[in-house]
Amino acid sequence: CMTNDIISQYNQLLENLSRELDISPSKYQKAIQRYIAVKTWLRDGEYEKCDGEPDIYLQGSFRLGTVVRPIKEGKESDYDIDLVCQLQIAKSSTSPDKIKSMVGDRLKENDNYRRMLDEEGRRCWTVNYAEEDGIGFHLDVLPSTPEEAEFISALIGAGVSTEVACQAIAITHKNQSDDYSWSPSNPNGYADWFDEVKKPIFEKIESKERQLLLEKNRDLFTKIDDVPDPLVKTPLQRAIQILKRHRDMRFVGHELEGDKPISMIVTTLSARLYQNEEDVYSTLKNIVEKLDAHAGLLRPGYSLNEGLVSLHLIERKPDGTWYIPNPVNPAENFADRWHENNHKKARAFFQWVSWVRSDLLDVLNQADIRRIGKSLEEHFGEKIISKAASGLYLSAAPAVLARSRDEVPHVEIRNPSKPWSIYG
Repeated sequence: CMTNDIISQYNQLLENLSRELDISPSKYQKAIQRYIAVKTWLRDGEYEKCDGEPDIYLQGSFRLGTVVRPIKEGKESDYDIDLVCQLQIAKSSTSPDKIKSMVGDRLKENDNYRRMLDEEGRRCWTVNYAEEDGIGFHLDVLPSTPEEAEFISALIGAGVSTEVACQAIAITHKNQSDDYSWSPSNPNGYADWFDEVKKPIFEKIESKERQLLLEKNRDLFTKIDDVPDPLVKTPLQRAIQILKRHRDMRFVGHELEGDKPISMIVTTLSARLYQNEEDVYSTLKNIVEKLDAHAGLLRPGYSLNEGLVSLHLIERKPDGTWYIPNPVNPAENFADRWHENNHKKARAFFQWVSWVRSDLLDVLNQADIRRIGKSLEEHFGEKIISKAASGLYLSAAPAVLARSRDEVPHVEIRNPSKPWSIYG
């Protein structure tokens, strides 16, 4: 039977797991230093027709506090830091290729950045940093301009708040034949929306979490106010980190690997389902059960129950296409390709949800924290789980320590080149 005791132990295990998955405070500080250096360099540049200095800010998982180290080809790879370089130039008086090359040219004026720069990407310029302690970083710089008034009015008309809509930007997109076009985006608006969702719980746990971070990182912080906001994690952010790593690991070598759910969908649906739960397990349980209840949509003509329909999380249109709206731009559909190849991306998504359900929720039926830990090793790797479980297995410690060195746990990673959790 499932006791409160086992649930609280499991919760602790999940929380520890997300701390292990997270970027360490010292690496976070390092990443921010690099971001500030690039920001300063870009800000001080000269850009034709630019009205004032560019607006440069973080976006993506660094901004949202949902960073996990990506898994590529079964191995942990470089952290991605995403930043937006918004040139204050009217969109109508410039072109996407001009905006892209102005930002690229400015980066190339710096000898260091020129050496570290990748070839031009579809949407951004990438600066690659050398590895330290086996951990690499790359910084993606996204050139953009503010969106036009007409577009912003349309967003407001579609129900987006004025405050969020006014932060919309136009980013550049280079296609295979080297033609450039504009795409709408709103990373600042999205981050504000996400912050609003987690705010009640953030405010509740903030001082306790800061105190904890201060005590564990005396070498970095001298007082509680030195601890940066993004290091304080709500159960929503922890759940997203666990879900993202579970996804990366579960699809390694799988036929659906190329169609695994994108982080934007995982983050958006999790945030939309969050109901201010105060622990990681309840957060995951609520998210996964509600998502799993949508799996019937894979069958044509299936009707969701009223309660789920009213959430407008995942919709299947009469023509068979799928719709997951961007909360800060309802015209942008995160699931616009889900119907392709016989709904391959939709199938991958619901396959993953059912894996999460069995790997992270049903695992509790084992009712023994050691057995639960053993199950998690299969999907997260032995090293990271033994770190996350340290202290939870007190009675089992000798057995764990004495485990045969030759025993090779089944971990779905091929040839890991470095140990799992090497940041402390």
